Amino acid sequence: MTQTARPPRPDGAGLAARVSLGRLFTPVSTEFVLIASTALMLTVFGLVMVLSATSANATAPFEGALKQGMFALLGIPLMFLVSRIPIAVLKRLAWPALIGAVMLQLLVFVPGLGIESGGNRNWIGLFGFTLQPSEFLKLALALWAAFVLLRKQTRLGIWHHVFIPVVPVSLLAIGTVIAGKDLGTAMVLILVVLGCLFFAGVKLRLFIIPVLLGIAAVAFLAVASPDRMRRILAACDDMSLYATDCYQPIHGIWGMANGGVFGVGLGNSQEKYGWLPAAANDYIFAIIGEELGLIGCVLVLALFGCFAVGAFHIIRKTDDPFARVATGGIVVWVIGQALINIGVVLRVFPVLGVPLPFMSQGGTALLAVLIACGVMLAFARTIPAGGRGRVAG
Repeated sequence: MTQTARPPRPDGAGLAARVSLGRLFTPVSTEFVLIASTALMLTVFGLVMVLSATSANATAPFEGALKQGMFALLGIPLMFLVSRIPIAVLKRLAWPALIGAVMLQLLVFVPGLGIESGGNRNWIGLFGFTLQPSEFLKLALALWAAFVLLRKQTRLGIWHHVFIPVVPVSLLAIGTVIAGKDLGTAMVLILVVLGCLFFAGVKLRLFIIPVLLGIAAVAFLAVASPDRMRRILAACDDMSLYATDCYQPIHGIWGMANGGVFGVGLGNSQEKYGWLPAAANDYIFAIIGEELGLIGCVLVLALFGCFAVGAFHIIRKTDDPFARVATGGIVVWVIGQALINIGVVLRVFPVLGVPLPFMSQGGTALLAVLIACGVMLAFARTIPAGGRGRVAG
């Protein structure tokens, strides 16, 4: 039998295979573990609370929870898939992501496709699902602002390099949301831009001007709408407006008060039985307070605190300005939105229609925040387990 000689293997082939396997099994950083575990715990906690809050629905008690679960099953693997994307690729996706998100947001104005609810036109109906494109706009704006500020990092002491194109392009993107009369989401988008400017290291004297512009814009939008002004100025200290503007805020506070320290028990809320219309959405924190009490509320705050700690560790340790600024924008979005939502439930702020990240019912919001976590996990992968980060891409 004639033997055929095996062709010689290139000298570097075995080494390349070992290096690839070594990268695959390299221990991830503490920041990666902290953000991933916190995101998973908040998502599971949110699914349980959505299931509890929607169980009072007489016609379809589990439909909302099943839809939320479907988005969670899609979003969690997607989060880890996005975490494998190299930072260089994320930089190249910045402009396409913003353009795509703005075009998707413009679909809310297409007749027959856009959906109006509660005076806001910020949703589209697609294949039996209701999607909120502005949720993806938050992440796209954070990535785009980080990419633009990265290219201008040596000129951020000059005001027109700070403002152009960040401020005009951001205003155009936010304007598509304002056109749909969604002030709450517009406020969060403004926070994203301000967060990116802050973590980019913009000098205080230049940073304060965008802050004042943001405050002025929010004030103008509030004053320009009689409906918004009525809700902002509504005094809920007595029962005079109980049947109108104060119905939901009052029942939200009653639910929190009924929970006390230990709560009435998971699934035993009374407010979800028709008294609190947005029990599974914007007022999910009130259901947490009623069923799980002060202990449940503190647990939620602690989880968001751990999420913030992981994000700020990435900001502090990474050597990549793009990762630092994008992470800053994302953490300001998530934590800022959480504080706004909780503040609304506690009646610190007027009703703004902002969901609680990870926890409120809303598949698009959950999917967007999990993808954003995946982006931060991609940044966390560049931080060695025991040291500072390395510049990537």
